[in-house]
Amino acid sequence: MTAAIVKAANAAFVLRELARPEPGPGQVLVQIGASGTNPLDTKIRAGEAPHAQQPLPAILGMDLAGTVVAIGEGVTEFQIGDAVFGLTGGVGGLQGSHAQFAAVDARLLARKPRSLSMRQASVLPLVVITAWEGLIDRAQIRAGQTVLIQGGAGGVGHVAVQIALARGAKVFATALGDDLDYVRSLGATPIDGSIAVEAYLAEHTGGMGFDLVYDTIGGPVLDASFRAVKRFGHVVSCLGWGTHKLAPLSFKQATYSGVFTLHTLLADEGRGHFGEILTEARALVDAGKLVPRLDPRSFSIEEVGAAYDAVLGLNGAARQQGKIAITIDPQSGHPQRG
Repeated sequence: MTAAIVKAANAAFVLRELARPEPGPGQVLVQIGASGTNPLDTKIRAGEAPHAQQPLPAILGMDLAGTVVAIGEGVTEFQIGDAVFGLTGGVGGLQGSHAQFAAVDARLLARKPRSLSMRQASVLPLVVITAWEGLIDRAQIRAGQTVLIQGGAGGVGHVAVQIALARGAKVFATALGDDLDYVRSLGATPIDGSIAVEAYLAEHTGGMGFDLVYDTIGGPVLDASFRAVKRFGHVVSCLGWGTHKLAPLSFKQATYSGVFTLHTLLADEGRGHFGEILTEARALVDAGKLVPRLDPRSFSIEEVGAAYDAVLGLNGAARQQGKIAITIDPQSGHPQRG
């Protein structure tokens, strides 16, 4: 198979012809149709994500969509020919998705939404699982709650907005510039993320705060989220890795949860829940309640480096408008030495 490998931190990707993997017990072999990209992938490439525990050289890429072409011992939930998607590797020493084939743990997969292309499906797994774990597994969102999504036009954010709406919440979301219109198009009330917390609390909650706040940005935005939540409310963050003062949260007798989605892959713990979440997401997608924001640009496996530049806005690449997918042509690849 052809795979894109990064050999050292900040190095260019090189194409290599590798032996096609064979599925072991509990695994399926997926012929990858498209591979999603995430900001975390770029940090792993740069050697800036020790929490991902991905030693280089490696095939990167966490998200994939493709077709099952072989089945390992003990797998009964999939058949050859099934179109699937999942968050399957690229961390913890697991092979990533920037390749033509991957042997992956079947528990991490779900059948692809019928209404999505491979490219659309490939950008969903990490962000869907992260949004779901925060809103549903941690915060236990309920219909009728007021919910603020910090960064509502981003990868996790735009999915969190749609899941919260599907659960019957009244949703608000911060964004900047043109993304305010995008947030509005999803059905949420947009809030300019550059204005003071107290100003938007006064306008939208009478100064009381929101029942639930999901921070997808971290840093000062998480501090702002502690001020934005109401008394006895809940704050959840997928980027709560810094040092923060808890006084604003404590004075409101509010609670906090963190989301670390990679733990499931790194510790091989609870992997079946990933498949369950993606199955729920598939139902939302096919019901028209969840639509991925896909950047219109198309990248091939030969252009993985350019795709990563686009994620970061480097080397003249325009700012991404949605998530970026890499199309994996089964006949693609011109291996080179280097």
